[in-house]
Amino acid sequence: MIRFFNTLGRRMTEFTPIREGYAGMYTCGPTVYNYAHIGNFRAYLFEDLLRRTLEYHGIKVTQVMNLTDVDDKTIRDSRAAGLPLQTFTRKYKDAFFEDLRTLRVEPAEHYPEATAHIPEMLNMIQQLMDKGYAYQSDDGSIYFSIEKCKNYGQLVKLDFENQRIGDRVRSDEYAKDSVADFALWKAWDENDGDVKWDSPWGPGRPGWHLECSAMSRKYLGLTFDIHTGGVDNMFPHHEDEIAQSESANGCKFVNYWLHCEHLTIKGQKMSKSLGNFYTLRDLTAKGWSGAEIRYLLLGTHYRSKLNFDPDAFGQARTALKKFHTLFTRLNAAPAGDALMAEAKAAAEAAHAKFADGLADDLNIAEALATVHKFTREVNGLLAKGAGHDAAAVLLDQYRDFDRVLAFLDVDSALKAADAPKQDVPAEILELAQKRAEAKKAKDFAAADAIRAQINAAGWAVKDTPAGPEFSKL
Repeated sequence: MIRFFNTLGRRMTEFTPIREGYAGMYTCGPTVYNYAHIGNFRAYLFEDLLRRTLEYHGIKVTQVMNLTDVDDKTIRDSRAAGLPLQTFTRKYKDAFFEDLRTLRVEPAEHYPEATAHIPEMLNMIQQLMDKGYAYQSDDGSIYFSIEKCKNYGQLVKLDFENQRIGDRVRSDEYAKDSVADFALWKAWDENDGDVKWDSPWGPGRPGWHLECSAMSRKYLGLTFDIHTGGVDNMFPHHEDEIAQSESANGCKFVNYWLHCEHLTIKGQKMSKSLGNFYTLRDLTAKGWSGAEIRYLLLGTHYRSKLNFDPDAFGQARTALKKFHTLFTRLNAAPAGDALMAEAKAAAEAAHAKFADGLADDLNIAEALATVHKFTREVNGLLAKGAGHDAAAVLLDQYRDFDRVLAFLDVDSALKAADAPKQDVPAEILELAQKRAEAKKAKDFAAADAIRAQINAAGWAVKDTPAGPEFSKL
């Protein structure tokens, strides 16, 4: 039995998909006006953990992740850069997919771009107009009337009597204490430059909240299983999605809502507006691998705040290196099937316990505790003389864990251990040692300068959980 904490209702609920063995899932994706920071990727990794957990339990997932490529910020920054909107956003779309690959995030089935779904949005606006939920303002913009939506506030449990009721809000994002009619269609003005589409109500562009409702309906239907995002999306974004979708469709929008808490740094939410953020590129430039970053960002339950500590990457590297050393020892076990029964029993118990932990609202702490307990048992079996056949069973269980964790890299570790060692010159090894010391001292400028020296000498150095790897340029 899989259970989730459903934000809609604020309680633990057994997951019962609309169609047995299948889950439709919509995950809020990036607004592509800059590189995503690791606070964003904390949410995307939670969503990847959710997807992999469902698949681990035999459920086929159809995931939709939107790309917001038209909103206030993309227009503002593309105009500041002097670039057409599509040219400006393409750079950050490509970077986003590259970052997902670095973090081993399974690809979604659909990545709809907002600019490619204007007809679907116009259709939904027309439905809302026809049903009396939307109206046109003096400037030509179309707004959703929250007074016409009797269930408005159901996700965040708004108390209207104690809320400041605004008139209407044209901007995509607005104050959390403002309950106001929100824009479905924004009439064109000079601040939009050449970004506009024709509509029955005049030229303009869609509101941010509408984009997700229209695209989720196209790819997942009127009602689907799971919608996720960060806690900062709950209001107004997700609340507005529910209002416009249920008003247009005449039925329930989503059955299960899951929200991820913030990643913080020094007690503050990491965000571009505060300027206290790290991109994935910032971290990989310092030599940390995608596996190490994934290890850290996945290690805290999604409904708990995660305080980012750059010093913890060293701990992640050490932990992964220990796993890789163990995998090499298992692969080198003596021939035979000694302790096969014990190995099978340990693997089966670990698999069941790991699955149960994940099924309990993605309890990653329990799942990782199972991995560590299993590792202690594996070390014990090796000490007792486990044969190669038993060791193969144990290695397969680590591969099984990695269907979800995706940072253990069993086969890559074994391949690296078997690879012939290159004859690296002593002066290159000495430079690499100095670079490691500079990084440990957080003198990243010196570390980068030493890397340049290594490159100039005809060698490349790559940081891995098992230590630096060298290759001839």
